[in-house]
Amino acid sequence: MSTRRDPYDGFPGTVGRTFGESAPAWPARTRARQGAPNIVVVLIDDMGYSDIGPFGSEIPTPTLDRLAATGVRLANYHTMPLCSPARAALLTGLNPHRVGYSFVANADPGFPGYGMEVARDIPTLAELLHDAGYATYAVGKWHLTRDSASNAANDRSNWPLQKGFDQYYGVLEGLTSLFHPHQLVRDNSPLDIDEFPDGYYYTDDITDQAIAMVKSLRAHDAEKPFLLYLAHNAVHGPLQAKPEDLARHKGRYDGGWDELRAARFARQLAAGHFPDGTRLPERNTERGFDVGPWDELTDVQKKLYARYMEVYAAMVDNVDQNLGRLTDTLAALGELDNTIILFTSDNGGTGEGGPEGTRSYFSRFVHHPQLPDDWNPDVAREIDLIGGPQSLVHYPRGWGMASNTPFRFYKGQTYAGGVRVPFVLSWPAGLPRAEGDTGVRQQYQYVTDILPTLLDLAGVRRPPERDGRPVQDLDGAGFAAVLRDPAADSTHREQYCEMTGNRSYYRDGWKLVTLHRPGTPYDDGEWALYDLRADPTEIDDVSAEHPEIVKELAEAWETAAWRNGVFPLADGSGALALRHPEDARLRQPLTLLAGTPELERYRSSRLISFRSFDIVVDLADHRAADQGVLVSHGDQGGGYSLYVEDGRLRLAYNEYGELYEADGGELAPGARTVTVAATAVADLKWEFRVLVDGVETGSLGPVHQLIGMAPFQGISVGVDRKSPVSWPLFERHRGFRYTGDLRSVTYLPGEPAPYDPETVAQALREAAAAFE
Repeated sequence: MSTRRDPYDGFPGTVGRTFGESAPAWPARTRARQGAPNIVVVLIDDMGYSDIGPFGSEIPTPTLDRLAATGVRLANYHTMPLCSPARAALLTGLNPHRVGYSFVANADPGFPGYGMEVARDIPTLAELLHDAGYATYAVGKWHLTRDSASNAANDRSNWPLQKGFDQYYGVLEGLTSLFHPHQLVRDNSPLDIDEFPDGYYYTDDITDQAIAMVKSLRAHDAEKPFLLYLAHNAVHGPLQAKPEDLARHKGRYDGGWDELRAARFARQLAAGHFPDGTRLPERNTERGFDVGPWDELTDVQKKLYARYMEVYAAMVDNVDQNLGRLTDTLAALGELDNTIILFTSDNGGTGEGGPEGTRSYFSRFVHHPQLPDDWNPDVAREIDLIGGPQSLVHYPRGWGMASNTPFRFYKGQTYAGGVRVPFVLSWPAGLPRAEGDTGVRQQYQYVTDILPTLLDLAGVRRPPERDGRPVQDLDGAGFAAVLRDPAADSTHREQYCEMTGNRSYYRDGWKLVTLHRPGTPYDDGEWALYDLRADPTEIDDVSAEHPEIVKELAEAWETAAWRNGVFPLADGSGALALRHPEDARLRQPLTLLAGTPELERYRSSRLISFRSFDIVVDLADHRAADQGVLVSHGDQGGGYSLYVEDGRLRLAYNEYGELYEADGGELAPGARTVTVAATAVADLKWEFRVLVDGVETGSLGPVHQLIGMAPFQGISVGVDRKSPVSWPLFERHRGFRYTGDLRSVTYLPGEPAPYDPETVAQALREAAAAFE
């Protein structure tokens, strides 16, 4: 059968032998409807319910105040309690497990709910609006590409441009340094950057990029509407703020988290966010989530902890300033009134900083059952460094509790603290407020409702088919009626939720919820029941009084879980540590030639994680005057760097913020090979040896291994890019490119240590299979 298509088939004009004998015709171009609104979705990371002025905060947010003054606040909006699942739900309108995001995009245990890829029959908001004639832009955090698929050799099928965006600028992964982003991506390409200019700040940068995209569009097309997905990495840890922003908040939090909660709650009640009689819960008291009274802290603790919150507030302040710059641009273009601006958070405020907070972000978040007794989750830093580029900090969970005022618990839990977040929507031209309307809405709505709502407001229909294949049904329900009428009914009657075993089910004001302890059985004794109409802050468990409702909602959760691909649930098997079998090739020996761009973080980590390894540096012919970095891997949060300075070879090891250095002796002219041999020993430690042409010249250790998310910056050959491993060396030489003739750097990974989580998880699975 021939597949040759007649080039004139279907052409509506006429074609003769010459132009004079022919009549032209042009295909219709897709244009958005006349007057279609621009859409700006501002998504903040890890921001709690009370952290902006319209939701009770003392942090100055004048831009958001102005938007809320003419717009609508959803006081009862719910989301997922974790980053990637919430983003998948927002951009698709489907429950995240159906999309394949049961967890953050840093896992691959081999089940449908953990696929971490948006299937082709699930069109994103960007794809649907692009089809309707919109320009589509994304800046900032993506976190919908699995970390193992974030490298430059990947097919990029789940990168932003392949999911409907015309342009993208930001960070594919879930977090980064705001002073030295570890891997910026423009469109489909990682950027090869040695150093950032003094004064660089990522939140400013992505806003600059967003504004430039809008200005460029208007220079080329005066009418085409746009979608701008502005996904901040702020206010996710590590917490870092510009000095001038930080200075404005000095002393603001000296009164502590108890005083802050009370003040924020009073403002929320006055604004009408909750019905009369709503109570502020006592501090969280459950083991692992508990917060003590501020007044019982020492003066030293109070000073340190207040500083953490000052940094956080400065980040919120900066986000609002940058949103102001964007709205000023829209106003200058005459388009602010006809732009839908939606501001919300992916999940609630976090308790990840532990009871004391940390100045060593990556060591605090290491979770391994065999952590040694001398593991340090908080490396000391001078208080003046907290919030700057030399410190990767997170606040104590008491501030996370205050962030989530008036709710209990945090990000990761399915209680309200993890899933109720601020929501402001402004569209003066399309949603003018009626006289007497405060703009506050208490109807329950859910993150999957955003896509159908924005399509409805834009006048765009979600088609039943796309590219010749049926699209999957939505789970969300548009709530344009709620935005227009405070008396309208909620459009979302019931909703399941699950996150790492924490479960909940909402139906018509009742909420069934668990606080699951990892590794414990899943049983009906976990369920608590709350009547949110009388008790929106989830204080009074009424499960004993209403066993029939518990049974009904528990069964509804089970049905929804099977229907949405929630199972299997996390247990003590360590399955989340498993990776696709093909990932084993990422641990094969690797040679990086001089001039190779920085190796991506995950790819780099596979070469050293939980194992012994050798690094072999091949020099053409070292000269006495040659100096600089031979190889580096990591940043201020943890890493190692091998360099030559003043004729001497040195190994710097940054143990989550604690710097160690070993002298490898004079590197004599003519040296050909420098080797760093790392041996994995007991207690999750490494011992390092430095060898020159096979002769040991220095050693270091034992030191704690870099595990979890460290090193967060990838491997560089011949330079220490962006955030340095050694700050003193950075101050002396910046990136310190090697001046000699460096041929290559070869990594030789050894066998995994017995405590490698993937090895342990596989052993557990094999042991279980033996008894089946």
